[in-house]
Amino acid sequence: MTGRSADGPPDPVPVSVPGPAQGPVACPPAARVVCLDAADRVLLLEWRDPYDGSRLREPPGGGIEPGETPLGAARRELAEETGLDPAAVLDRPVPVDRDVRWKGRRYRGTELFFPARFDGERPAVSRGGLLPHERTSLEGYAWVSWPDLGSPTGRVEPPRLLSVLAALLPDGPWGERFAP
Repeated sequence: MTGRSADGPPDPVPVSVPGPAQGPVACPPAARVVCLDAADRVLLLEWRDPYDGSRLREPPGGGIEPGETPLGAARRELAEETGLDPAAVLDRPVPVDRDVRWKGRRYRGTELFFPARFDGERPAVSRGGLLPHERTSLEGYAWVSWPDLGSPTGRVEPPRLLSVLAALLPDGPWGERFAP
């Protein structure tokens, strides 16, 4: 369960990956954006792991560069990976504990997730700002109905994305049903 301590940010939303621990590596500082369209669909990027070919879907985001704020990183990553307006990202982060396998390694740590809302249904996304290695790994985008996040097809990261959504925007239609 997430909650705000009296003098700090919300407690992290716990997320876990099944399977034995095999030397996890600390996640580098990162920020992600949970994007919602006018029909409350969530944008997921569909990645193929270049190491083993496995696939995962997750919100846009990535590493925080030296001297960059988490909000600045979230906005930059959103623009690079989707072409969507970075000004839509709200400065209301929720820390999320991550435990994910990628490129043959297990990464564990806390990332900050930010909410963003967009007018219209399924806003068009663009691959124009992707780095070369991202272009080869990104297979597509999907605007997913929020109830479908409760029983996703395929691997979604973080696995409890609905809990993250409820922590970010507790007044949404998912608030009572999927409280963190």
